[in-house]
Amino acid sequence: MKYNAFLPFSALIALAMISIFVHFKIVPPGADLLNEINDVFKDGFYGVIFLIILLEAIVYIGFYFPGQFFAVILVVGAKPTALDIVYLTLAMVLAATLGSLLNYELGKASTKHRSEEDQPPSWKQLLLAMIHINSLAFFMFSQGAKGRARKIVYLAGLLNLPYYLLLIAATSLLSEQVMAMAENTILLISLIGVWLCVAVYLDVKKYRQEHSEQYN
Repeated sequence: MKYNAFLPFSALIALAMISIFVHFKIVPPGADLLNEINDVFKDGFYGVIFLIILLEAIVYIGFYFPGQFFAVILVVGAKPTALDIVYLTLAMVLAATLGSLLNYELGKASTKHRSEEDQPPSWKQLLLAMIHINSLAFFMFSQGAKGRARKIVYLAGLLNLPYYLLLIAATSLLSEQVMAMAENTILLISLIGVWLCVAVYLDVKKYRQEHSEQYN
């Protein structure tokens, strides 16, 4: 992927289009569809949790489905036991890891890279990407596009174990309003806007360096 700004720019367009479609009722809100999924699969609680996290974990599609927030609401209503928390954590981690793998393969298929580069993963970049499931999706897409080693996907899966365990445990302490901030469209647009500005800066810097080398 030649330009750093491509992914944040495309993410901003996708998020804006989804918001417009939902606002003008061209498509129903993602939360409404998740409620319908929950009604259809009432007896498959863990399956529903797995599905909604997987939907949010897939690049671009995740902007439409507030999976983590919806999962938290379901968990609160279910009043899980200690064993339930373990099963829920495993379901979420498996779903997020599968989503990361899909994003990685999509990124790899989008470029000419066909072989993996055995480069050590950047812990700093990975930890920053894991702030939100949508940012992790784009991170994994970029890793695949750059031909990085697939082990980054499984490393993220291991890191997701404590993340989702804390997420489920925190439902008893955090209100729905606080959790909803993570799915706030304005907040997501702001974060992507910052990402885009940084990416444009890096692209301009790279462009200037390449041209200065040509003239030297």
